[in-house]
Amino acid sequence: MSTTARPSTVVRLVPRTGSTVVGPVTYTVREVAKLLGISLGSTYALVRDGTIPATRLGGRWLIPRARFHAWLDGVTEEPAAATGTEHGRRR
Repeated sequence: MSTTARPSTVVRLVPRTGSTVVGPVTYTVREVAKLLGISLGSTYALVRDGTIPATRLGGRWLIPRARFHAWLDGVTEEPAAATGTEHGRRR
């Protein structure tokens, strides 16, 4: 039995100083649904009709991060339609 310790493998969890960490450049439909807080089905519908900018690659939809965030920054809230209710109560 040897008492000599073998050198252990070093695993870096933090990149070295000066190195650039490149993240994914696209989102999946599931990731966008989670970011927006809407259902997966609703997200697919918005992707299919072109509301959310996406590209079909093979059998998958990919949403470019930069285009998605540009689209999201440009979305304006529409005024709520007059329904005769205020705070969920009828008058």
